[in-house]
Amino acid sequence: MSHLVKVNLDDAGLPPPTPEIEQERKVALFDLLEGNNFTPVGHEAAGPWVLNLSIRDKRLVFEINDEGEAQAGAFHLSLSPFRQVIKDYFQICEAYFDAVKKLPPAQIEAIDMGRRGIHNEGARILEERLDGKVSVDHDTARRLFTLICVLHFKG
Repeated sequence: MSHLVKVNLDDAGLPPPTPEIEQERKVALFDLLEGNNFTPVGHEAAGPWVLNLSIRDKRLVFEINDEGEAQAGAFHLSLSPFRQVIKDYFQICEAYFDAVKKLPPAQIEAIDMGRRGIHNEGARILEERLDGKVSVDHDTARRLFTLICVLHFKG
């Protein structure tokens, strides 16, 4: 399958991220570029791809370019299906970051399991929303969901 070689996040206008959110972004970008499956529908034999990800007019925007930066496609997704899972994800991440500072390992692990579950739900929703537009595997969807969350960070 084809893959992403670069991801640009349009985070202009967002408040500076907390150190924890910045770390989540860096890890998601690193892991995504280390291994991903990303095939725009209609371009099965082409790639690699550059993804520009942004939020405009309360819609998630995917702009896909080839490696030479020529546009290969673009589409917008409603954010409505993501709102609750993003809210839940931020709440459990906050609980996790707090827990790491003061709770015993067993309690941290329990919170982390919940965090992974919510993260998987966000990835599942993203996979459904991308159906017919881009083919991705579950790990790629998980990492893209993290980046979508970063674009929602309000400080």
